[in-house]
Amino acid sequence: MPIAPLRKKPKGPRPISLALQGGGAHGAFEWGVIDRLLEEEGLEIQAITAASAGAMNAVAFTSGLIAGGRDGAKAALDDFWKQVNRKGGRNVFGDTSIWTSAFGGATDWIKNTPGWRMAETLALSLSPYEFNPFNLNPLHDILDEAIDFAALRERSPVKLYISATAVRTSKAKVFRETELTARHVMASACLPQVFQAVEIDGEPYWDGGFLANPPLWPLFYDQTPDDILLVSLNPFVRDETPKSPGEIMDRLNEITFNAALSSELRAIGFVQKLLDEGLLKDNARGRYRRMLVHAIKADEPLADLSLASKFNTEWSFLTDLKARGRKAAEDWLGECMSQVGERSTVDLKSGFA
Repeated sequence: MPIAPLRKKPKGPRPISLALQGGGAHGAFEWGVIDRLLEEEGLEIQAITAASAGAMNAVAFTSGLIAGGRDGAKAALDDFWKQVNRKGGRNVFGDTSIWTSAFGGATDWIKNTPGWRMAETLALSLSPYEFNPFNLNPLHDILDEAIDFAALRERSPVKLYISATAVRTSKAKVFRETELTARHVMASACLPQVFQAVEIDGEPYWDGGFLANPPLWPLFYDQTPDDILLVSLNPFVRDETPKSPGEIMDRLNEITFNAALSSELRAIGFVQKLLDEGLLKDNARGRYRRMLVHAIKADEPLADLSLASKFNTEWSFLTDLKARGRKAAEDWLGECMSQVGERSTVDLKSGFA
């Protein structure tokens, strides 16, 4: 198979697009990744596509960038996650079990007992329209306080693509930076087991991760960098077969929220294969673009974390995730930074995993 030609090294900072997955409190891992990337003068983040917790990081980053450049972006991300810790509690990311909140110190073996599972089933039998009739959502106040949405809509230097799932049509919806409010980000992070659907212009929306986690296709058809750096929060690979009820549900959740992304990555790989074989012509205006894909995957850094930890907003846990993200970004910069602007560092033809 022909090898894709190397590109000329760009002059100045190398432009990239970030693709940020959703994953509840594990979004603090992306906080660490972005925090480290901001210290790399040789990179410039020009576009971000994101879902759920990734969308929160995207708007915090961009709002801070407007206010104070790279230092402002770092400070805004710090402030956002501090607000999550101080004001959000577990429900900011949609803890689906009232029993988990009530007995947060319960050990894993208790959570895997039939009695515990029956209690969880009972809790999940109630809809948010029943147990949360006033539609309380701590995320709204956190976003309103931490993010300057007016400035973001008027003068964002970064192109943003925030996904949500249209409940009535089962289609992915992508919101742009020029229209974003706190409600758009809430829609992108709305888990229907816990929160009532977020209505925007009369349409109800759920979490964007169901159909686009995150959406990659908007980057193909807009004037964005050719390089995409994907930051995943759901491991693609697990070495052991899950056997307990909790382990099975955790793994099913990861597979479900990776499904749409896997499909898009396969599509990119297929187009690249056709381009390499000369069956398609690389169109500079975006019809068939040779995207250069890079990845910071959660497979190793987050492999020891369960689904329940996605609701953990303890400061020590969030800062640990940030440290893991910074370390993962540091490793990626050392291994792949030299290839940005030249070629992909992920082999999509042989499978993303």
